[in-house]
Amino acid sequence: MKILIAYDGSDCAEAALDDLQRAGLPREAEAVILSVADVYPLPPSSQEEKPPQTAFERQIAAAREKARTHATQALDKARALAAQASTRVQASFPGWRVSAEACADSPAWGIIKKADDWDADLIVVGAHSGSAVSRMLLGSVSQKVLHESGRTVRIARGRVVEPTAPVRLIVGVDGSPDADTAIGTIAERVWRPGSEVRVVVVLDATLLAAALDWISERQTTIPTAVQTMVEAAAEKLRAAGLSANVVSREGDPKHVLLEEAERWDADAIFLGAHGLRRLERLLLGSVATAVAARAMCSVEIVRGKPEKRG
Repeated sequence: MKILIAYDGSDCAEAALDDLQRAGLPREAEAVILSVADVYPLPPSSQEEKPPQTAFERQIAAAREKARTHATQALDKARALAAQASTRVQASFPGWRVSAEACADSPAWGIIKKADDWDADLIVVGAHSGSAVSRMLLGSVSQKVLHESGRTVRIARGRVVEPTAPVRLIVGVDGSPDADTAIGTIAERVWRPGSEVRVVVVLDATLLAAALDWISERQTTIPTAVQTMVEAAAEKLRAAGLSANVVSREGDPKHVLLEEAERWDADAIFLGAHGLRRLERLLLGSVATAVAARAMCSVEIVRGKPEKRG
């Protein structure tokens, strides 16, 4: 497994490192800690550059050298931050192969480019947590990575909890390929003994109206179809050694998922990035975005791994 961990030294980034130990990650993996210096990568100075002749040329040269010095210092700081975080991650996961990297770029695009070039399986980024106001919007970097990357993204929020305690997970299901991938992702992870999963399906009025054709085609009923879907998901998790139970509720999917996670004091919510348009549809992009922004716990938005080009 290839895990790209974005780190900038902030409290949110520190919380994301703490959260790694409760993410069910494998004992053996390859991880890159990436720190992005938010500067324009100026080319190095050249001895072949002509000395400035006029006052204007001297001003331009001085400004260019100042920018070059600033970029160099920012990159040095980013390298130091990445090295610091990699030492911490290596100590927590001795079976991992951990490396530290830094680059000069817009932070979100630097993360996305590295994930694509390296073919990462998972991107981990920190996010605000705490007050309702701070949770209303994701940070611009987290939000852009979540929307623009075609990979699984974990919006990590560390929680004050006993490190060895079992993990509590919420997973939204709707029968869509991405929701099935979310179930498979949980089943493949390595969780602490006693960890539990709540499989949540939400039926709203719009969903029920859109389901009529689907139901008539299969000559079944809404309760039967939903029960079959969620029980199949729960059984897959039980087969992986997890304790799984089913929750079926009516309402707005965004609100229901957040309420269930907060009521149950969940460690993380797993969601497919997209759902289907008929009965199987639950998780639209707007739902995933809202849950990722407002949850008090970590949120992992799961996508199937993109196909390699060429």
